[in-house]
Amino acid sequence: MEVRDWQGRTGKAWAAEWQRTDRSFGGLTERLLARSRDFKFERVVDIGCGAGELSLALARGRPHANITGVDISDDLVAAAERRGAHLSNVNFVTADAATWRPEPGEAPDLVVSRHGVMFFPDPVAAFANISSFSAAGANLMFSCFRPPAENPVFSEVAAVLPPVEGPAPDPRAPGPFAFADRDYTRSVLESGGWSDVRFEAVDLAMVTGAGPDPVEDAVSYWTSIGPAAERLSQVDDATRDEWIAAIRQLAQRHSKDRVVALKAAAWIVTAHRP
Repeated sequence: MEVRDWQGRTGKAWAAEWQRTDRSFGGLTERLLARSRDFKFERVVDIGCGAGELSLALARGRPHANITGVDISDDLVAAAERRGAHLSNVNFVTADAATWRPEPGEAPDLVVSRHGVMFFPDPVAAFANISSFSAAGANLMFSCFRPPAENPVFSEVAAVLPPVEGPAPDPRAPGPFAFADRDYTRSVLESGGWSDVRFEAVDLAMVTGAGPDPVEDAVSYWTSIGPAAERLSQVDDATRDEWIAAIRQLAQRHSKDRVVALKAAAWIVTAHRP
């Protein structure tokens, strides 16, 4: 996935789906908020803020802190601005965090991200830039996925679709699992100027369907954003219908008590700027 994807169709799709995305990441958002209480901060930058859920939650919980959400998608930033219009201590910026810099005097003492840092083409340079604009002694905290095999919310969906032809993708290429490997992620952060890198494994249930018809809600969600949606956009109607039927059967297997949920596995990564 490339920058132009987030600035175009992908960004629009995720902006349209912010409510269901926040629902699926709800457990992880709560864990990140809980971990944020370990830090003292007055200024926060939220990298890859998306539609603003984590930024807004921090702004509500810390009314005396100033929160800036940064995202490369105009559509996601517009959604975040609409949601945060009633809060005076949060603002959103459309920019690439790999090169963006805050205004003088606004260096953050905490940098956060909920699954928004895995898409940098040059992650070392990006984290070096983030370190350079952060205050001395600033802390970094972000979440990212652990390996695909530990994430049935992805692996089980992928398993019902035909395998992708061609060479296996680079596991460290920009994408959802770019930081799944701890050693690689640690090396990226340390090379980018961060120290004391630590990892906390977090397991959660990602709700992909709910409401009166949770199965169809899950099918709609999976076919709107994410890897399955990308692959479905590349096939003919007959193949698409066949694949959607398989996805529906998967949702039915995981439907219980009016909810479709699958296990997800994440890291919460923390680091420190000397």
